[in-house]
Amino acid sequence: MNLSDFDYALPPELIAQTPIEPRDASRLMVVNRATVEITHSRFNQLVQFLRSGDVLIFNDTRVIPARLAARKSGTGGQAEVLLLKRRAPLTWEALVGGKGLHVGSVVDIEGNADLHAVVMEDLGGPRWLVQFSKPITPLLDEIGQTPLPPYIHEVLANRERYQTVYAHVPGSAAAPTAGLHFTLELITQLQTLGVQVGYVTLHVGLDTFAPVSEDNVEEHAMHGEWREVSEETATLVNLAKREGRRIIAVGTTSVRTLESADQGDGQVAPHSDITHLFILPGHRFRVVDAMITNFHLPKSTLLMLVSAFAGRDMIHSAYETAKREGYRFYSFGDAMLIL
Repeated sequence: MNLSDFDYALPPELIAQTPIEPRDASRLMVVNRATVEITHSRFNQLVQFLRSGDVLIFNDTRVIPARLAARKSGTGGQAEVLLLKRRAPLTWEALVGGKGLHVGSVVDIEGNADLHAVVMEDLGGPRWLVQFSKPITPLLDEIGQTPLPPYIHEVLANRERYQTVYAHVPGSAAAPTAGLHFTLELITQLQTLGVQVGYVTLHVGLDTFAPVSEDNVEEHAMHGEWREVSEETATLVNLAKREGRRIIAVGTTSVRTLESADQGDGQVAPHSDITHLFILPGHRFRVVDAMITNFHLPKSTLLMLVSAFAGRDMIHSAYETAKREGYRFYSFGDAMLIL
């Protein structure tokens, strides 16, 4: 498979710069794989497309204020640290921006006079291992900023709008954006219908920021992301699968978490470790029966995943329809339900 198979042109004005209010007022494209039909609706009408017994699986990760403004020690040159993964209380994998940085460079973190970071190791690509002078986690709410994707240029007035309403476990460098459309009221409405709800955790990391560059996409290596499937969620999913009820994953991160926990027969086992699962066309989905997702960037692993689920031609048709109909794309954009 070539990278060009997952490319498309998008007018810049279709990239959503701000979240819609209220959350569930976004548009919803419903793609039916069996009938090859596309239906247009609103997210607050999701109840029309689900049924009693369905199981919705959410990713309950919470975005940490991981973007840190910094200055190069000695010269005062501008720098930035974007935290990706904690290795130890003082040590993190991070993206470090600034001219001339190298192993041994020291950056002073703005907002705290006693806090600096030393670049310890080149981890490849844009990733570095950095060591802080003191634990950074307790300070993040005070000195960190929400790490919005680079295609969003508007200032986010309320950082909670880049969190899902059920975000619970801190650790992500980016939000699982399909979940941003849900309100607590909508979740309650769905549960009243008889839809069951479960949670997994996957901390979104580097691959959100690192597009695929290999022409042969099968050569792309996914960086590991921590994920957890609890015993409670595994029991919920496994009973539904045995009874022939639908598992509907909210977002590509939930899809990857569930599929990576598959035991080979559609049953999942409790897990708490790192996943490197890269889903491409040809993947056999054993756990997930339907999914809710956003409209993704060209040449991204996320676009490849939804193409694997619905078929590349179907996704291409859906995206072209979305462009014609003026859907909003990417993190703060509209949603798609793939049945």
